[in-house]
Amino acid sequence: MTTTTAAVPAFLRGSPWPAFAARRLVRFAVSLWALVTAAFLMIHLVPGDPVRAALGLTAPADLVRARRAELGLDDPLWTQYAHYLQRLLTGDFGKSMSSGQPVAQVIGDRLPATLQLAVPTFAVVVVVAVPVGVCFAVLTRGGRRRGGELAFTSVSVFLAAVPEFLVAVGLVALLAVGLGWFPVAGGDDAGAYVLPVAALAIGPAAVLARIVRVELLSVLGADFVRTARAKRLPARLVYVRHALPNALTATLTLGGLMLTGLVAGTVLVENVFAWPGLGSTIVQSILQKDYPLVQGIVLVYGLGVLLVNLLVDVVLGLLDPRSTIREA
Repeated sequence: MTTTTAAVPAFLRGSPWPAFAARRLVRFAVSLWALVTAAFLMIHLVPGDPVRAALGLTAPADLVRARRAELGLDDPLWTQYAHYLQRLLTGDFGKSMSSGQPVAQVIGDRLPATLQLAVPTFAVVVVVAVPVGVCFAVLTRGGRRRGGELAFTSVSVFLAAVPEFLVAVGLVALLAVGLGWFPVAGGDDAGAYVLPVAALAIGPAAVLARIVRVELLSVLGADFVRTARAKRLPARLVYVRHALPNALTATLTLGGLMLTGLVAGTVLVENVFAWPGLGSTIVQSILQKDYPLVQGIVLVYGLGVLLVNLLVDVVLGLLDPRSTIREA
């Protein structure tokens, strides 16, 4: 036995998991490098002088030169890139042009508020969409209840097509301004979460419910489900233990994509509800031309997307081991 073989744990020998993990980690590293490079180039793609644009046309020339030197914009491009990577490795995202605070501190102050919206929204989407999709799959399987199927499809398509900010504005007008049930803007009480979470969750829940229904209908026609029914197993056991787990692969994939898609949704919804998160912060930083802060927030959002995609790949590999094998 060679030293290399002996170093591999017995339970991994012959397993596709090491190669699968290596492929995913390489893809993650390449994607992260592309994200960092794009964020670095962002400030260089701005027409004109980004420092002059941030400080204003009336800013003194000495102040502009000092800020350019502080940001290292007078150095050669490759030197700036090397320094940028070095700072990122030490957790230094630079300083905000508008406030002078470290970008990492600003992000650390605002990130919890965004997570307080994104995590409950994802939980609401899953808790609502999966049961609704299962119920309509059971009710409409075999071509039954055509009217119910048409109503479900029409409503879910409509809800999925409405942009989050329009849903947010409608909820504010009806439930906050009109009926006064909930606060208009962000607050510390639990009621302040209802409208922004609902605005973010309605569209994704409609999409996910449709996917769950379609996937479950496909699984219900499979041979193993017919075998389970032939054994006269209780209907609840057939649906929950046999059919639903096999329909969750596509559901989980879409759920991961929707979780990353909540990034764009939070940017708009946070501004509608004056929510003090990264979404409202990046809009303000863009308007103020605070490019270091924009760079930092883009990096955080992008890293979150990459981590979610990596987690989804791992979970899918656990649920469906065939996905860990490289396709020929």
